[in-house]
Amino acid sequence: MRRVISTALATMALVGAVEAQAGYTQTKYPIVLVHGVTGFDTIGGLINYFHTIPWNLERDGAKVYVASVSALNDSEQRGAELARQIVPWAGANGGKVNLIGHSQGSPTSRVAASLRPDLVASVTSINGVNKGSKVADVLRGVIPPDSGIEGGVNAVANALGAMINLLSGSSNPQSGIDALKTLTTAGTAQLNSRHPWGVNNSSYCAKSSEVHNVRGYNIRYFSWTGDSSYTNIFDAVDPFLAITGLAFGSEKNDGLVGVCSTYLGQVLGDSYHMNHVDAINHLFGIHGWTEPVSLYRQHANRLKNKGV
Repeated sequence: MRRVISTALATMALVGAVEAQAGYTQTKYPIVLVHGVTGFDTIGGLINYFHTIPWNLERDGAKVYVASVSALNDSEQRGAELARQIVPWAGANGGKVNLIGHSQGSPTSRVAASLRPDLVASVTSINGVNKGSKVADVLRGVIPPDSGIEGGVNAVANALGAMINLLSGSSNPQSGIDALKTLTTAGTAQLNSRHPWGVNNSSYCAKSSEVHNVRGYNIRYFSWTGDSSYTNIFDAVDPFLAITGLAFGSEKNDGLVGVCSTYLGQVLGDSYHMNHVDAINHLFGIHGWTEPVSLYRQHANRLKNKGV
C-alpha cells in the first residue's frame, strides 16, 4: 500500500514538474473560453465563470479570451454572437482561435466554427450538451408549449438573464424558453442536422474522429467529461446536481448531461470524477478527485504540440 501511495505521489510530482515548464500552454492561436447556459465572462471582475482557469493557462504562455454571449438563448443565436466576437481576436493573433466551450458553450462553439470555419483551428467540448440533456427533456415535458405557464417561466428566466447582463456589463439578448428548447434531445438533434461536424449521430454513444473538414477548412474537435453528479460534501451545488442526475436513471452523467451526450471529436476522457460544475473549477475550486485545472493546461499543451 505504501508503495502504491509513493508511486502515486511521485507521478503527481512529475506531472506538476512537466506542467511548470515555460511555454507549456503557449498555443499558436489564442484560446477562447465559452460559457454555458446562465453563464457570463465575469461579474464585476471578481467572480469568473471559469474561476482560475484563464490565469492558469496564461501563466505559462497562453493567450486567453473569455467570451460573453447570451446567458439564456438558442445555441444558434449564441453561436452567431460568438462568431462575431472572435473576429477581432483571431485577426490580432494569427488569424484563428481555439474554442473551448463548457456545457452549452460546446454547441455554441460548434455553430461559430460552422459559420466561420476560416477563423477556428479547434473546438473542444467540456461536459458539453452535444446530443441533448435529459434534464432539459424533463423540464420541457412539464411546461406546456404556448401556455401561460411557459410564458411565466420564460419571463422569470429572462429576468435572470437581464440580471446577468447587468452584473456582467453585457447587453446580450435573452430567451429562456429558446435555451430550454435547444438543449433538449430533439432541439440538439435539429442543431446537429445543420452543424454536424464533430458529432457522430449514428447512435447515442457513437464517437467521432479528431479532424473534420468544415466548408473547406480543417478543424480539430475534442471533448472530455466527468461522470459523477455528487463529488464533494463541501460543495453546495452537489445536492442539486444529485437530484437533477436522477433524470438519467442508470446512465452515467455529471448531474446535467449524460456521458454519451458529451462526445465530440476525439474523446480525451469520459470518466473523470467531476460533475457539471466541477468542470469549470467551481464552486471556487471545490471539486472531486479530478483536478480540472490540469485538464485545461494539459489540453493547451496538446494543442500547442499539434501546431494550433
